[in-house]
Order: sequence, then C-alpha cells, then structure tokens
Amino acid sequence: MTIKFSEDHEWVSVSGDIATVGITDYAQEQLGDIVFVETPEAGSEVAAGDECGVVESVKAASEIYAPVSGEVTEGNDALEAEPNVVNSNPMGDGWMFKVKLSDPSELDKLMDEAAYKAHVAGLG
Repeated sequence: MTIKFSEDHEWVSVSGDIATVGITDYAQEQLGDIVFVETPEAGSEVAAGDECGVVESVKAASEIYAPVSGEVTEGNDALEAEPNVVNSNPMGDGWMFKVKLSDPSELDKLMDEAAYKAHVAGLG
C-alpha cells in the first residue's frame, strides 16, 4: 500500500484505483481538539487542489483539499458523531473520504513520507 502526502497536510493511501484521504498527524496536532468534520458527498467529483471539506477544532477551522482528482465513493460518516477520532487515529479510523482516481499520475506530484517529514520540519 502506497501512502503519499500533500503540502496541505492530507495523506492518501491507494489500493487499486481507490484513494483513501485524511489529514496528517501534524495537521490534527496543529488544529487541537476536533469538534466537527464535513466530508464531500459520495458521487461528487473533486479535482486535485479543490476545497472539498472542513475540519473544525476548538482553535480553528481548516479546509480539506483534495490531493487527487476523481469521484468521491464514500465519506466517513462516523466522523459526524465522533469527530475526535481524527485526533486519536488520523491515519486510520479518522480517514475523511475515498475517491476513485481519475488520473493516477497525480500521485507522482505528492510527497513520500521522508519528503513530507522534511516539509514539516521546514515549517517550524
């Protein structure tokens, strides 16, 4: 399973032509206690870089950006009732949505884990 990262602090895990998207551990740490998550609707089309959801914490609200293009196949509805799952498990049960990739080559524009860690280190 390949995991890639965007500069906007989303992660993408790909299995076949389906990409699972969420926010990174760094992003949830910066936001603090998450109290609300809005994910894109199943069936909607997203393009890489588009704003497609919202994460709100006690400190701030932040947009979720689509790191890849395609059709949303599923939003993580469990986050409506338990948004704090994003804090406890951002790269597991705290995933945001799944996308059927329309252009798998977009993954090449994203960072691997080492590049993302260097990107985050440069933010401090």
